[in-house]
Amino acid sequence: MLSRETPLPAPPPSRISTLTWGGRFVLIGYFLLAISVIWVTNVFLTERYTVQTRNRAEVRQALYSGNLLSEIQRNSIVPILLSRDPVLVSALNTDDYAQTSQHLISYIEEIGAAAILLLDESGRVVAATDRSLLGTNRRQANSFIDALRSSETIFNTTQLDTGGYQFTYSRKIEVGGALAGVIVVQVDLAKFEQSWAGISDAVIVVNSQDQIILSTEPRWRSKTEREALTVTDAPTAIERALRVTTDWNNDPGETYLGGEAVMRLENRIPFRGWRMASFTTYSSVREKVNGVLALEIMGFAILLAGVFYLTSRRALSRAGLFQQESAGLRQLNAALQREIAERKRAEKSLEVAEQTLLQSSKLAVLGEMSAAVSHELNQPLAAMKTYLAGAKLLLQRKRPDEALASFGRIDDLIDRMGAITRQLKSYARKGADTLEPIDIRDCVASALSMMEPQLRHLSVEITRSLPMEPVVVQGDRVRLEQVLVNLLRNAFDASKNVADPQIDILVSGGDYASVIVRDNGEGIADHDNLFEPFHTTKAPGEGVGLGLAISSGIVNELGGRLTARNWSKGGAEFEMILPISQQTDVAAQ
Repeated sequence: MLSRETPLPAPPPSRISTLTWGGRFVLIGYFLLAISVIWVTNVFLTERYTVQTRNRAEVRQALYSGNLLSEIQRNSIVPILLSRDPVLVSALNTDDYAQTSQHLISYIEEIGAAAILLLDESGRVVAATDRSLLGTNRRQANSFIDALRSSETIFNTTQLDTGGYQFTYSRKIEVGGALAGVIVVQVDLAKFEQSWAGISDAVIVVNSQDQIILSTEPRWRSKTEREALTVTDAPTAIERALRVTTDWNNDPGETYLGGEAVMRLENRIPFRGWRMASFTTYSSVREKVNGVLALEIMGFAILLAGVFYLTSRRALSRAGLFQQESAGLRQLNAALQREIAERKRAEKSLEVAEQTLLQSSKLAVLGEMSAAVSHELNQPLAAMKTYLAGAKLLLQRKRPDEALASFGRIDDLIDRMGAITRQLKSYARKGADTLEPIDIRDCVASALSMMEPQLRHLSVEITRSLPMEPVVVQGDRVRLEQVLVNLLRNAFDASKNVADPQIDILVSGGDYASVIVRDNGEGIADHDNLFEPFHTTKAPGEGVGLGLAISSGIVNELGGRLTARNWSKGGAEFEMILPISQQTDVAAQ
């Protein structure tokens, strides 16, 4: 801190008393200049380092929320798989549970769940990874009751007597249409609390009822955020850091923890209305700013010491007094130089660490975007190649006007590639784009224009059924066209090996907007993994399996759903359902 720095050397009283009025004014001006420079530096660097600290906190929070959502989604499919497990179904039919618990234990490490329970139709635990629960009855548990009421997988949050929360997925098991039992999977979210607690920030997750369900501070659980921030028991590490650093903070802070200002960040977790908030101290900001201010003060001290040294040399006539004063100044100068060198080394180490963190963040974003960029730009590049070949042939045949039309389409494709790149960048940042009213019929027309070279080359018969009235949805035009191009491309690939390839496009409105893309190919063989990333049935080099995964993610973000099924007359049928927009002004094309 500044109070620990080497104090500025004061000149001997005999020298001050002999200063002229001009010298006194110069000395006062010098101190005013030093104070002004230090003040401006403090304000500027505090603002700059605060922004850097906020950016790093936002990156951490994005990683935390992404990991949490990934864990929840990964465990959501476990009850579906276990409800079809032949060993569990056979045990429920025969009432022979001798090997069932061991069978569940064999899955627990691979799944990563906290626990797995198998309940019979009466709610009694007949198999469990924790054998101490065998024989207990859970008839009154929400996970059992809710599972009986639904044919889907149910997620439940249950508050424990200890103050914590238990998160479970449950699904009923039916054999021959009759209830046989219920499978319950406990999701291990407490491990995230332990990993978050290893840093200096405080992190909480709040449910849709504004109750804290996950927190690095156990005493905050089940409270609202306002109630949690008023808890003033023994000071935590974050509070102790605040007491040391907030005295020099020019930023009033976004919220207060224990009476001290902290930086509060919040983002939405796209799951059941959950939100994540983090509280970051200003300690790192003050350490950096104080280091620079210390260097400035030492610089002014060195300059002032030099001035006094020169003045004393001119004023002193006796060699003895001159030697004493010069020796003292030399010692002070050496100490200051050592201090400056140490500060520079610390600042350089800090700069290297920041650059390393920034590079790691860039590599993480690039790794996430590279596969999606490669997949989504293949279609425009293929169309550009076709148009270029056609333009070359037209120029050779002295038909420049038609060639210019091909170049115009290439220019449109380049604009589209730029739009796709911007959208993928936004997707990598997990940010939400601005949505606008879009007529889904225009998106279908643009997607067909995009696929025109491939469809025309294979002579695919396209059947379109579009309503006369606009079908307006709230979305992003480029991303909707991206979904339709992926569906058309899959239909094209699926039907290109049949004798009479045909693709049907059906658009309908009403309570919801529906777009169906149907082909007469071989149909869908694996429904379970259809929308998983990198799952593909194409030959190597023809696809990476990202199209349907990206398309499903886009439709889900827009509040809709993308489904797939085999058509009764042969081939596959993909349906995109989106909510109808309440706005009537359609965005310009």
